[in-house]
Amino acid sequence: MTTESPRWFTSSYSDNGGNCVEVATNLAATHGVVPVRDSKDRRAGQLNLTPAAFTGLIDLARNGCAGA
Repeated sequence: MTTESPRWFTSSYSDNGGNCVEVATNLAATHGVVPVRDSKDRRAGQLNLTPAAFTGLIDLARNGCAGA
């Protein structure tokens, strides 16, 4: 069990528009997890993605399609 806390980050591209997620990449190297949560409902929980899954999510958001 870790005592290290996630350092949550919201992208500057979110422009406070509402449909945003927060990520905590500080745990990727040491714990192999990238927590992701809704910025409007932080108490709803979080998804704990592997670094590879997080990279895939970012690629999907950038390119708009899954798979190659």
